[in-house]
Amino acid sequence: MTIKLAVASLLVLGMSLIGCGTSSKNGSSVNGNWTATLMGTDNTQAFAFNTSIVESGNESLSISNFGFSTNSPCFVTGETESGSFSLTGDFNGNVAGKFGMNVKSGSPGGNSLVLSGAVSGNTITGTWSLSGSSGCTGNGTFVMNRM
Repeated sequence: MTIKLAVASLLVLGMSLIGCGTSSKNGSSVNGNWTATLMGTDNTQAFAFNTSIVESGNESLSISNFGFSTNSPCFVTGETESGSFSLTGDFNGNVAGKFGMNVKSGSPGGNSLVLSGAVSGNTITGTWSLSGSSGCTGNGTFVMNRM
């Protein structure tokens, strides 16, 4: 009788763990359309953009429909975007998502905007930095909201 009870307990525990893994991933997706506001250290808006993001596996993101809604001499045309997303968590249901995104300028070349943040539901918050040509440097905080 104790062997049957032990086997039944292991089956219940195993099914619980499988269920936790599935719900964590589905509940913490970054898939969708996003709008972002990037604030400088002087608390003024530095950049804003809209984009579509889809998780493409191996912690990488497919970023499309990217467009700045602010004008900047650092990003005129031909930007390329890449990104990453990873989940961490425990068996108590505490799930956190780490988000990263890089926007490289096409024309003028050599400018790179890097975002690093955390995902919480329909919001991503974090920090950004811009490096590149003269006048195209800076940093601050950002907020992205799912539309």
